[in-house]
Amino acid sequence: MRRREFITLLGGAAVAWPIAARAQQADRMRRIGVLAGSAQENDPAAQTDLAVFRQTLQQLGWIEGRNVRYEHRSRSSRSVDLARRNAAELVALDPDVILVQGAVNVEALQRATRTIPIVFASLTDPVGAGFVESLARPGGNTTGFTSFEYGLSAKWVELLKEVAPRVTRAGVVREQGSSVGIGLWASMQGAAPSQGMELRPIGAREASDLERGIAAFARENAGLIVTVGGIAIRHRDLIVTLAERHQLPAVYPFRYFVASGGLLSYGPDNIEQYRRAAGYVDRILKGEKPADLPVQAPTKYELAINLKTAKALGLDVPPTLLARADEVIE
Repeated sequence: MRRREFITLLGGAAVAWPIAARAQQADRMRRIGVLAGSAQENDPAAQTDLAVFRQTLQQLGWIEGRNVRYEHRSRSSRSVDLARRNAAELVALDPDVILVQGAVNVEALQRATRTIPIVFASLTDPVGAGFVESLARPGGNTTGFTSFEYGLSAKWVELLKEVAPRVTRAGVVREQGSSVGIGLWASMQGAAPSQGMELRPIGAREASDLERGIAAFARENAGLIVTVGGIAIRHRDLIVTLAERHQLPAVYPFRYFVASGGLLSYGPDNIEQYRRAAGYVDRILKGEKPADLPVQAPTKYELAINLKTAKALGLDVPPTLLARADEVIE
């Protein structure tokens, strides 16, 4: 189900929740904190993810206003100070569990509390970042779901070559200074020679870095690979616009880039990530400990292709690639 369809469903359908599921919860009101990685009011994708999270908890018997209350904080900037301020505010409310998105926010929460359970919905390398001891045994008060394995980024190189065979150079948009970006970059470098492709990093911290870096790189037989990170998520519309302006075939990590006009994406189903995160929150509210809940990888990856964008770039998408796609936008 696509995001737009899901939002319509939420707005237009009343769902009857099983009485048994409702009765199983404790009588006292529980409080769930939510620390999002982007300002919800400005990000339709974030709105949908959180709507899925809350609906799944309703299905599990947690009814807002009856036995659960939500406290939301979000940030639309990269500011570490803002993340720490939001984390401190949530922790001061003493919630039973906190859902979090984004490495900066996880770090801020762990600084603020080592006792309140924390569930992250989508992180690339929680072990390398020091947030958990291991995937199987996270330890401490934090667990959740990973978004990518580093090896997946090699697939982005292969897909770019498949959709745009003439590309021999690819600019790789990375969050400057991110340890996650280093791992993804290394995996792509290993895959590039077999695809006859040369890679060049485009490190960025702000929108102006993206504009300069992509403009300087753009030339004949060039393409883009956009890696996961805060810079890409915050400025996704700008990146799609720059790729269109400079006629660059581009591969993205999430389908909402393609919905916004990007050429092709391959990455996890974010809706499913938030649905699974709700399952962990439910288990914690029922008494399980984060330390005993293993960090899990995605169960599904999506391939999305925008044929309108392909046509504008003068690309003929191979039928074999179209046949593998989970979504084709025409």
